[in-house]
Amino acid sequence: MQKLMSRMRAAMEKYNMVQDGDKIAVGLSGGKDSVALLAALADMRRYYPQKFRLAAITVDMRFDGVDTDYSVLEELCKNLDVEYVIKRTELAEIVFNDSRESNPCSLCAKMRRGILHDSAKEIGCNKVALGHHMDDAVETFFMNLLKGGNIDCFCPVTYMSRKDLYVIRPMVLASEALVAGAVNKNGLPVVKTKCPADKTGERAKTKALVCELNKEYPALREKVIGALQRKGIDNW
Repeated sequence: MQKLMSRMRAAMEKYNMVQDGDKIAVGLSGGKDSVALLAALADMRRYYPQKFRLAAITVDMRFDGVDTDYSVLEELCKNLDVEYVIKRTELAEIVFNDSRESNPCSLCAKMRRGILHDSAKEIGCNKVALGHHMDDAVETFFMNLLKGGNIDCFCPVTYMSRKDLYVIRPMVLASEALVAGAVNKNGLPVVKTKCPADKTGERAKTKALVCELNKEYPALREKVIGALQRKGIDNW
């Protein structure tokens, strides 16, 4: 966990993610990335120079119309002394049955973000922290390049003017392997998703492509992040 927190602190300081008095809502899906983010931020409260408060929000899509069991996350938040909110929704029904979208993942992500942002504001948060790591950033870069012909990526820090809310990504300088290692070594609980589109679609294909390219071009992910930073693309 110390290695992960070191990479997070580097990102938080480089991009000025946290200020004194912030109340940060972690988008807690239950996957390894969001769980690692929450545990690391909870620990960093003890010593980080800027003092901040934490909350965690889970958006339950309710697959098959059934509430998802998040009891292990509730216990985790209790042990970490973190306020926890579960938002029960009908997103699974809307995204996979009602909308008949050709790209349900895009619609799902947009709707979940909206619910997460609204929920964060409801409990007095001024920032939302997401569990995107370095691999996510690199895959997003290649997806935008190969599918849309754009040099583009998500930003480490984004200001949502309509919500008056900042979105921060403290793990953008940490590899997925480092995140997974922290979860495994610390025995953090993970709630497996029931989403039928999990590990399918364009992101899964792009992840496989990046893995293959990395074999031919070592440290590919670090090189892409370095290029984004040197050129200042999307506030990197």
